[in-house]
Order: sequence, then C-alpha cells, then structure tokens
Amino acid sequence: LIVVLVALTAPWIAPREPLKADFRRMNNPPDAQSFFGTDQVGRDTLSRVMYGARTSLFVAFSAVLLGTTVGSLWGVACGYLGGRFDLVSQRIMEVLQAFPDLILAMAISMAIGTGLPAVIAAIAVTRIPFGGRVIRSVAISVREMPFVEAGRAAGASQLRVMTLHVLPQCIAPYLVLATTHLGVAIVIEAALGFLGVGVPPPTPTWGNMLADAITGLIPHWWLVLFPGLAITVTVLAFNLLGDGIRDTLDPKLSPAVLRLVTGAGRSAPAPAPATVAKPSDAPA
Repeated sequence: LIVVLVALTAPWIAPREPLKADFRRMNNPPDAQSFFGTDQVGRDTLSRVMYGARTSLFVAFSAVLLGTTVGSLWGVACGYLGGRFDLVSQRIMEVLQAFPDLILAMAISMAIGTGLPAVIAAIAVTRIPFGGRVIRSVAISVREMPFVEAGRAAGASQLRVMTLHVLPQCIAPYLVLATTHLGVAIVIEAALGFLGVGVPPPTPTWGNMLADAITGLIPHWWLVLFPGLAITVTVLAFNLLGDGIRDTLDPKLSPAVLRLVTGAGRSAPAPAPATVAKPSDAPA
C-alpha cells in the first residue's frame, strides 16, 4: 500500500524532477540534499525511484490484468467445453510455458518493438498460460455441479451457463493469481529494462536505473542499492498480499496443504515395526 501511495503521489512528494540534471552534483553519495544520492548526470536518485515506481507498477498492473484475464477466460472455455478445443488449447499453453518467462517476454518485446505498450503486451503473454491452466481446473470441477446442470436443463446456452454459473466461481482463484503474479511482472519488467529491451530511456524505471548504474557499480553503490531495494520490497509485499488473499478466499490452498499435495517437504515413511517370530510348534 505504501509503495502504491508513493507511486501515485510522486509528482507532489518527490524532492526534484526525475529528469533534471545537475552537473555540479554528479555521482554524489547520499547526503542531506539528496537522501539517495545522485546519478552520473546529477539527477536525484530518490525522485527517480519514486517516479520509477509509477512506471513499473503501471506496467505490472496492466500486464497482469490483461494476461490473467485473457488466460482465465480461455481457461473457463477450455474447462467447460472440453473436447478438441481443450486439447489444442492445452498444447498451446504448454508451448508457452516451455519458454522461461524472461526469454519469452524479451523475444516478444524485440519482435513488436520497444515502448510501454510492447512491454505490457510481452509480459501479459507470459501470464496467459498460468491463468488458463489454473482456471481450467476450476471450471472442470464446477461444470458437473447441480446448479450448472440445472442451468443446462433449463435450456440456457453454453455462453450463458459459462457467464452466469461457471465464471463467478473463478473469481477467488483469479484474484489470488493476479496478486501473486504482480511480483513476477515487476521482476520481468526490471529485467527487460536492465537488458535494454524494456521501456526506453529517459523514462525512469527501476530496470533502467539498474542498467544506467552498472558501469559505476563499485564506487557508486547507491545507484544500485536503492532501486534494488525498491524491487525487493515491492515484490515481497505483493507475494505476502497474495498469500493473505489466498488464505482468506480459499483456505484449502494454504502452503501446508500444497506441500502435502505436491509431496514437497514430506517426511519419509516410518519403518514398519519389527515382527517377532513365533516359537516353532514342532515337538522337541
């Protein structure tokens, strides 16, 4: 919440303009005038971190909203309709998931061009298969429930049944997915900016700040420390928020239950008790 508030109020609370250079204060360490120091051309690092939050969070929210929504609608259709449509869709999702998120996002961003819309679209594509597969499993479990059967028996069309009966049951998993994927989207956006295929400079983003600072990393540690801390704190906050929403909306998906289902952290089975052989009944 604090990170979001800082991003929203950055134009009013930032001490300086993020693009304003001051060549008299180039590469100054943190002091009373610049709490986070200045960069290679004298720009205030604190202001750039605040404005970078606006861009990074906007990209993350937009990409997750787009990708998770498309994936969820696709998953509802797959789970409810089944058949060949589901089979082909699952193969497409498996192909998308076979690529590492960063590699896939980088390839898409390079193919359609740099810029804010391209980065949002690239990250959104990486979120589609995750939302699709999770929501598909929910739709499969819901389609045989009595109220869905009643809707079909009443003569409702498949689209109406999916919209009025199946889709509302997917809201809780959708919220959990969207919240937990925000942290991943922020990391991907920062990585794209660091590699030079993200939002182009001079727009301040956390990834661009890390890319600008890499050449002077050793003597100018503050140029990497503060953007890195911003990324770490924000990702951790969204992960904790996602865990809280998951435990509130669907306690059955708590980490302990997930570990039992997947077998992670399962202790080894206890050895069987030793048996005592009976004395022989043969006569002495």
